Amino acid sequence: MQRRPRPPAKGQYFQNHGQRQTPVEADLFDFSMGLAAISLLPLCRGQPFLTCCPRDKGMDILEEPLFCLPSAVSSLKDKKHLSMLNMCIVWDWDSNGKHDFIGEFTSTFKEMRGAMEGKQVQWECINPKYKAKKKNYKNSGTVILNLCKIHKMHSFLDYIMGGCQIQFTVAIDFTASNGDPRNSCSLHYIHPYQPNEYLKALVAVGEICQDYDSDKMFPAFGFGARIPPEYTVSHDFAINFNEDNPECAGIQGVVEAYQSCLPKLQLYGPTNIAPIIQKVAKSASEETNTKEASQYFILLILTDGVITDMADTREAIVHASHLPMSVIIVGVGNADFSDMQMLDGDDGILRSPKGEPVLRDIVQFVPFRNFKHASPAALAKSVLAEVPNQVVDYYNGKGIKPKCSSEMYESSRTLAP
Repeated sequence: MQRRPRPPAKGQYFQNHGQRQTPVEADLFDFSMGLAAISLLPLCRGQPFLTCCPRDKGMDILEEPLFCLPSAVSSLKDKKHLSMLNMCIVWDWDSNGKHDFIGEFTSTFKEMRGAMEGKQVQWECINPKYKAKKKNYKNSGTVILNLCKIHKMHSFLDYIMGGCQIQFTVAIDFTASNGDPRNSCSLHYIHPYQPNEYLKALVAVGEICQDYDSDKMFPAFGFGARIPPEYTVSHDFAINFNEDNPECAGIQGVVEAYQSCLPKLQLYGPTNIAPIIQKVAKSASEETNTKEASQYFILLILTDGVITDMADTREAIVHASHLPMSVIIVGVGNADFSDMQMLDGDDGILRSPKGEPVLRDIVQFVPFRNFKHASPAALAKSVLAEVPNQVVDYYNGKGIKPKCSSEMYESSRTLAP
């Protein structure tokens, strides 16, 4: 299974599989079989941090070939990690996940930095199995690093410390499938001593997000209900019934507006969430005109069932993926939420009905039933796990730096309680 690479050439493109890192721009190698993946031990725990492919593989092509090393490795001030010996494992990548092992080599980041001075750095790729069996075995190819440049990638905390505000918006499902709020079996039933699932999810997530919003004023909307005075169906009404100012004071203000509006509504349907995504996307679109990392929008959608406007929702999410915006969906109750998993995009790239892919993954779906007996902190951690990277991906992708970056905050932090 000995494979030797063709002479190194420009035109290889890389996809990051690691955590939020300082990127190292590099030209590397190209295998005749198509794709190659490299994993770094022990810092990457064997997971590929780099894949490369030629142009004809149909992957997104970056303007510059680059790959990312873990932040611990790429810290220029950390001599320990600069000299740490790491195992680099090279695989012949296969789309079915059954990658073929090619070989391995050891290196340090200090060695890789040699390519910053215009020198080629290379390593022999060794397959231990072949080396032990074949007397004349030399290597399974040569890994050549042609160029290495270091760029600063700002972290989530850099943007927060630079003044970026998280604009948190809530949207609540008031469709008839929730049940009559006066009935104790309803998902909207207001128990005098025990909050319902909607309130539990709202408070758990909202109390974390409000710490990243200076004015703590949160727009709150409902969808799927007939609203007074004409009792026409609306999918984006303010739950305080003030369309000119839908903001509530703090999470407690949202809770009070929710409890106050319930008796005045007629729960109806269908479950359409595209309108509320479009409403928040409009605000996020206006923010892009500033060309600054000032406001990032998070829409929390609480719903009990399968959405009925899937095509429009996919279209809205694809559009929103170009904006400073994330969508969190919490499924309340015991309905079939399989369609929601598709919106999440973890199992594949979400596309609009016309086939346009999302620019980046902005949707996180979590079924509340998985956290019924867990702490509010556990729910919030799961729901908000992807938000920091989504914030960073948006601003770094646009080349937007924090408004006042501080060097004392160089490591990224998880948005969690």
